[in-house]
Amino acid sequence: MGFNNVSQGLKPEEVEAMKVACERAIAYRQGVLDRPGKLDIDITEALHRFGGALPEEGRDPDTVIKELADQADAGLLHLTSPRWFAYVAGSSHPAGVAADTLVSAWGQNAAMAETTPATAAIEQTAGKWMLDLLGLPKDSGVGFVTGGTVANSVGISAARNALLHREGWDVEAKGLFGAPEISVVIGDEAHSSVYAALRYNGLGAERVHKVATDDDGRILADDFERVIAPLSAPILVIVQAGHINSCGFDPFDKIIPVAHAKNAWVHVDGAFGLWMNSVPELSPRLAGVELADSWSTDLHKWLNAPYDAGLIISKDPVPLARSMSERASYLPEVGAWDPSDYAMELSRRARGVPSYAILKTLGKSGLREMVALHCRLAARVAATIEAEPGLTVLNEVHGNQVAIRCGSGRDSDEMTRETLRIVHQEGDVYPSHGFWRGCEIIRISVISYATQEDDVDRAAKAIIRAWKKANKGRHD
Repeated sequence: MGFNNVSQGLKPEEVEAMKVACERAIAYRQGVLDRPGKLDIDITEALHRFGGALPEEGRDPDTVIKELADQADAGLLHLTSPRWFAYVAGSSHPAGVAADTLVSAWGQNAAMAETTPATAAIEQTAGKWMLDLLGLPKDSGVGFVTGGTVANSVGISAARNALLHREGWDVEAKGLFGAPEISVVIGDEAHSSVYAALRYNGLGAERVHKVATDDDGRILADDFERVIAPLSAPILVIVQAGHINSCGFDPFDKIIPVAHAKNAWVHVDGAFGLWMNSVPELSPRLAGVELADSWSTDLHKWLNAPYDAGLIISKDPVPLARSMSERASYLPEVGAWDPSDYAMELSRRARGVPSYAILKTLGKSGLREMVALHCRLAARVAATIEAEPGLTVLNEVHGNQVAIRCGSGRDSDEMTRETLRIVHQEGDVYPSHGFWRGCEIIRISVISYATQEDDVDRAAKAIIRAWKKANKGRHD
């Protein structure tokens, strides 16, 4: 097609390209249950399909989109399937996908309220809705980021700012050279994203004070008191709402008052478990979580927003804005609030719009019903698995996570890997692997908006069937 003078409006081939993209997207979603649970190509074949030199001459965009969809299809897993149970990954709710299409078409840089008032208002409203749903302080600052890792990083940046500000140190101006040392206290089963966020903030992944945890990965309150007792301010405490394997919750009501008595800042890594605080019958499991100073969560997990979407919430918006706000001479005058004040990007898409659309589609009752259903379905699949001789559910089912071990003794790891390999090879459902409590596990994460009883029953049957095949193969 090449480059030429572009007239106002879309050319016919550009209109056709957008139509083709929408048609292929709809066809992909409608056919997701018929897709195999395993990949048909590997990275070598993918590079063969997409690699090579950049062509000298361009092509019509509708042709490019058709070829892109055709060639990519075999290298896409069925993450949007109700039978996808891996990696605590939501399934991109259709309302969010539709809204995300609008966001791409609008092509707005949604960082500033003055230049993009519509998207700023949408994000501000969605943030307020989520504070209400999650039972968190209504005047908190809310920033839309890319996911849980960045949300943790931004939350730790806000904590770093606040803690050092109390010590009379402006970390944004002076950096960390010569700054008072921040002591970091975390559970010994904190998620890897927390360690990454500490690295990003210059606090170090290995300079932490670890607290012992129980069998479900929850901080032991007595050991927390022991660890924090000799420390002096500034102190950052990071706790967990939803352990990656068990969905266990740290005892917030016991830990946070002790931390605050030491003038510590408490950040909650709530990538998916924080959403359970929206359900009245489940929220007691998170008792005291609202007492923290900041919280992070993934929107592309339990809200099922399209990738990528996360949320950082700070009870005091000031340190969040001090650590994130970026102002330049060519930008409009500062208004009451800009989306970029609470996130690290000055150039960004209107990331909160799909979440707004999903929330408005589900309503409070719909969201609560979905989260509660997933927890019931996790308990259902755990009960079926546990009833099968040779299979063990390692965790108490606190929410939507089920951790499974196959066999016992020296062969357990091998049998677990082989069972999972067979499940993936059969391709009807897709749980994920893991390593926890000293052994290999199969992990089921019930988190797709579309998952129902039949889907988890198929998952349980697939694992039991694969376990029997693996066990028979070992004895043949």
